Amino acid sequence: QVQLVESGGGLVQTGGSLRLSCAASGRTLSSYAMGWFRQAPGKERDFVAGISRGGAITSYVDSVKGRFTISRDNGKNTVYLQMNALKPEDTAIYYCAADQSIVASHDPKFYDYWGQGTQVTVSS
Repeated sequence: QVQLVESGGGLVQTGGSLRLSCAASGRTLSSYAMGWFRQAPGKERDFVAGISRGGAITSYVDSVKGRFTISRDNGKNTVYLQMNALKPEDTAIYYCAADQSIVASHDPKFYDYWGQGTQVTVSS
């Protein structure tokens, strides 16, 4: 089992930045590919970014490419999502998730463990 806790969300203005963290306890995070998902009001939970177990392979939804960066520090059992140039459409609850595979899936159904989410609100 692994427990995930997100932090770092908040309220920022358009163009601002936030750094989300996902801290894991239980099994070492190196056993999992990790993903960030987000869910806006009235919408489904969608893939944002993913990273392989070793951190060599990353992927992003097109709308955040060039603005968001996913990274991991397996020694600290933590995954990060650096979000720059934020837009109002980025407003959502952001969730960290763990996938028992080498690379990160874009489908939330493949993930076994989820954090509670952290709210990101971007004002114009």
